[in-house]
Amino acid sequence: MYPLLFRVVLSRFDSEFAHHAGMAVIRVLGVPPFSWAARALTAPPLEQHVHALGLVFPSPFGIAAGFDKNAVGVRGLAALGFGHVEVGTITAIPQDGNPKPRLFRLIPDRALINRMGFNNAGADAAAKRLAKLRRRKPATIIGVNIGKSRVVDVENATADYVASATKLAPLADYLAVNVSSPNTPGLRGLQAVDTLAPLLRAVKDAAGDTPLLVKIAPDLPDEEITAIAQLAVAEGLSGIIAHNTTIARDGLITDEATVEAAGAGGLSGAPLKERSMEVLKVVRAAVPADFCVIAVGGVETAEDVRARLDAGATLVQGYTGFLYRGPFWGRQITRGLRSAR
Repeated sequence: MYPLLFRVVLSRFDSEFAHHAGMAVIRVLGVPPFSWAARALTAPPLEQHVHALGLVFPSPFGIAAGFDKNAVGVRGLAALGFGHVEVGTITAIPQDGNPKPRLFRLIPDRALINRMGFNNAGADAAAKRLAKLRRRKPATIIGVNIGKSRVVDVENATADYVASATKLAPLADYLAVNVSSPNTPGLRGLQAVDTLAPLLRAVKDAAGDTPLLVKIAPDLPDEEITAIAQLAVAEGLSGIIAHNTTIARDGLITDEATVEAAGAGGLSGAPLKERSMEVLKVVRAAVPADFCVIAVGGVETAEDVRARLDAGATLVQGYTGFLYRGPFWGRQITRGLRSAR
């Protein structure tokens, strides 16, 4: 039913408008009695609980950063059966992001191109929402993804990340440092080990007891991915998120004119499946067995999630699949994992 609805109706709307409309429905689903009804249909089975980062995740599958940038839909996403929700990317300073249009569907590839540019209401606003969520005790794990404010020069990035971490870490189940989005000028340069080490050290100090992870790009050479993974272990981080969107356009079946019209930005969705698995294996080979590795990219089915878990992922995240699979995507994954046991 949903694929037909998407193809006939939803795909006719601007991508960003459709996302906001969908988020409005998700927010309603987070409010009783709607949340009770949704949860009855979608709650992951107990045997899928995952112990990681000193936490108990209801299932191994969660929503990646970028879907809920301002922590407004956490309760609804929890009601839809996701084992964790990573909100953000949140910046210390509020920002509008890049000019619209900035989100584009590649329907034949079941993919998206985005150049959103960390549009969000800022760390202070997010802290207020997260504090309110904590009082209501949401039935899911909340990760908080932080990035560099666009108006802050790269040389001052560390202080900017620390400002966000200081405000948000006490309200997060885990904190993720995003140095890998392709949509903020200069950001990916922070992945260089010599630059990244002092940044992570400072953010870790600011985060205190909150588990800290770093999110990397898939476009790095494997040897650089290995170096970052080893750095994360050496600096006492709790994990790595592998990976962000890609700037590559290889192997797409969408016509070239449509891809060129979309322009610059990060590609997500099914085309990342192969590279996602490669990056996961590189990271897992470079870190201890008990080090948390969250796999992201090209995940659409329970079989995709199972493949990541079998390859060494501790947890798995998705985003683009929600667009193509619909609101019961989380339920499809958890039920599919159960039948695959």
